[in-house]
Parts: sequence; C-alpha cells; structure tokens
Amino acid sequence: MYKLNHLQPKLVWQYFEDICQIPHPSKKEERLAAFLMDFAKKHQLEARQDKAGNVIIKKPASKGFEKMKTVILQSHIDMVCEKNADKKFDFDNDAIQVVIDGDWVRADGTTLGADDGIGVAASLALLADNTIQHGALECLFTVDEETGLTGAFALEAGFMSGDILINLDSEDEGEIFIGCAGGGDTEATFSYENEPVPSDVIAYTIWVKGLTGGHSGDEIHKGRGNSIKILNRFLFEANKLSMRLAEIGGGNMRNAIPREACATIVIPKKHDGKWNAGFQKLRNEIADELSVQEPGFNALLEKTTLPQTVIDAQTQQHLLLSLYACPHGVIAMSAKMPGLVETSTNLASVKMNAKKQTITVATSQRSSVESSKKDVMNMVETVFTAAQAKVKHGNGYPGWNPNPNSQILKIAVEAYKKLFGKAPVVRAIHAGLECGLFLEKYPHLDMISYGPTLRLVHTPEEKIEIATVDKFWKHTLEILKNIPSVENR
Repeated sequence: MYKLNHLQPKLVWQYFEDICQIPHPSKKEERLAAFLMDFAKKHQLEARQDKAGNVIIKKPASKGFEKMKTVILQSHIDMVCEKNADKKFDFDNDAIQVVIDGDWVRADGTTLGADDGIGVAASLALLADNTIQHGALECLFTVDEETGLTGAFALEAGFMSGDILINLDSEDEGEIFIGCAGGGDTEATFSYENEPVPSDVIAYTIWVKGLTGGHSGDEIHKGRGNSIKILNRFLFEANKLSMRLAEIGGGNMRNAIPREACATIVIPKKHDGKWNAGFQKLRNEIADELSVQEPGFNALLEKTTLPQTVIDAQTQQHLLLSLYACPHGVIAMSAKMPGLVETSTNLASVKMNAKKQTITVATSQRSSVESSKKDVMNMVETVFTAAQAKVKHGNGYPGWNPNPNSQILKIAVEAYKKLFGKAPVVRAIHAGLECGLFLEKYPHLDMISYGPTLRLVHTPEEKIEIATVDKFWKHTLEILKNIPSVENR
C-alpha cells in the first residue's frame, strides 16, 4: 500500500517508496541492483551490471530528439544507515517506514535514504515514462558511494558513452553545483591490555545524546556538537580523579558527525561526590555552550555494575589525550569562493573491539585544495602517532574542479529561469561527489549536480521537502528538452 504516490510527481514518489521497501545499506546493494535489472527487463531497456555492482540502463531518444547528445543521469543506490538508540530496526532486512510530516517526508526513527534514493527514483521515472521528450539517456546507478565511492572508483572504461553527466545527488533545490571537495580517511588503532578493576570503586556509564549530527561535508561549518569530543571532556575531568576506563564507543559512519557516544568507567568511592558534582557542572556548561545550535543535547550519568576489567592505564592516557587534541571541524574557508568551506576534518567514530583488544578511531578529511587535504590528514596522523597508535590512510578521492563555462550549466540556468522566473545559485560544495572520479576516467564529460531539498541527511531526522521534488522534476524535464545536438560541440 503506497503512502506517497498521491504526491507530485506521482511516478517519482512511487519509485522512491519502492526503493524504501528494499534494504540497501552501503556494500549490501545487491537486492536494489537486482530490482534495477528487473526493471530494465520489464521495460525492454538495455541494461548492464559491472563487476563492482554498478548498473547502467540505456533508453533511446524519443522521436525527433535523436540528434541530441547523450545524457548520463547518475545517482548512487546505497544509503547511510543511522537510527535512534531506542529504535528497533534491522537495516539489512527491514523496509524504511516513510512518514509525511507537514511539508516534508521523513522516516520513523531512521535515516530515510532520500540521499540518494530520490535521484534513483527520478531516473526510473524518466526511464519508465515514454511521454517525456529527451535524447538518448544512460542512467548510471553506482554502489557504495557513502563509504568510499568504491563503485565510482571501480567504474570500467567504456561502461558509459554520454557527453553530458547530470549528478542527481545534491540537497538544495534552486542551487546548481559545479565543483566539490576531495576527501580522504585517517584511522588510528590503539592496542590495549586488560587490567583488574581497582578496589573500592563505583562504576558509571556516561551517555551523550540528543545531538543533531549531520553530513560531515554539508554541516561541518554549522557548529554542531560532536558526541565523541563531548564525551571525552567528561572523561578528561574524571581522569583527574583516578578514573579507569572500561568501555568506550561513539559515532558510526566516517561521513557523519557523531550524535551519540557512551563510556563505562570506575571512580574511587572517595571521589564519588566530587565526581558527581563535577559532572553536573560540566554538563550545564556544555549545555549553555550549545544552547543555540544543539538545544536537544543531554548527558546522563548512570550507576552500573562493575566491569570485569579496565583498559591499561597507559593506553587510557594516550587515548584521552589524543581525542582531546584531535582537530574537528572547519580548518580553513575558501579565499576564492566566499562562504565555501575549503578544508575540514571530522572525528567520526570510536569503536572498541574487546576480542581483539583494540580501540579504533575513524576520521575523515575534505578539501577543495589537494595539498591542504594532505596537510590536514598529516595533522591528524601526527596526533595519533604521538599517542603510539597505529595510523593508516584510506585511498581518498579527487575533488571536482569547477568549470563556469560549462555548456550544460548554461542550459540548466536558462531552464531554471524560464520555469521559475529567477536564476539559480551556482556554486561548489564541500561535500564529496563522485564527479571527480568520473572526470578522471571520462575527461570529456560536461557535468553539473542538483537535486531537491534534503535536510539532516546521515541522521535519523533526515527529511525531503515535498514541493521541491516537483520543481526538481520539472527542471530536469526542461533541461532534457534543450540538450544540444551532437554537431553543436
């Protein structure tokens, strides 16, 4: 039973809801890829899947539009899987529960997957509707965008043949993107020894909750709280009272600002009163610091049973000091494009593996300047190397250098003016897109990126503004009617 197909455009919302019924976490997109291949067979369209799992579906030009350049419409089929702590949900098996909330569509306690399910849905609607006027289309659906762009990295030469690529993975209607930051990951791993729990202690669990989180590219400049940083402030103060750390964890995805974190500690009974008073004081101070940008912030201190062991004192000290010193947030703003974040870093997660006796800290770095990206990666590496952790960097991905003279950009701007009576905003984005990788393999491509309005992506509060989906759709149709001919190069 569809809940959204009364919304406009009907076919886009119908396909979006179909996508929500199919589990598609990053690296587990097989069922959605199979759905796409079945869709192509049903509609008698040429389709192909590569070794990485990427799917391309091709549709011939409608009558009278055969001379147009081929357009590639690109979206990714994986989603970030985040849920509220009290939400029982299995992303590997459960369907996303969509909710209409006023002017928005959201999910019930989980990420919605409109990033980039709405781009996938729009492509399917274009492929299914034979009344739309367009030249030859190639709809490219990539895998694993959210955890490393591995689908785009693995894209085979010759997999697509178009001259123009429209990326449908942006989140601000009325804005057209012509560039993005490059990114990389830095991971630090601490190995620890278990030690006996000291005598005459009380055990507590510290919870940091209620933060907004968000996309580490789009929201990194908004001053939102980082649950790991905040938790570490409490641990740093407790450390002055001979605290011992038993467990720690927080965050999930490298490209999401962490919303929740917790730790189990023991405190000498003689310091219990001082610790409780200090905790309440610091909680109030942090709440005041974050009162504007994080009104939902909360920190809880709960007594718990004594743990079986604690981590060794030296590793505890190295971990707490390095988490405090690790940079997080905006490092530099762009001098070339006012208002654009140039370089940033996200302290994304801390995960403890009791069997391996390791604690792994994951971070991600972004910059529109390649040398600056490497510089901040080195900065993070230095912090954790000094703390005797083992540090490694991911492969990273390139940025997308803006081309203000782009032919498809001019077409998209004029189409928007014609439809809505005003010019769209043209800019670059600090978040990562797959476009830079496409350019490496297909340097002739003329590219833009746009989409409807999404908010709070990569969080359980993710939502999409209903009215902007219709504008996004109409804009796409107008662009497709005005693609230049092959001869007009």
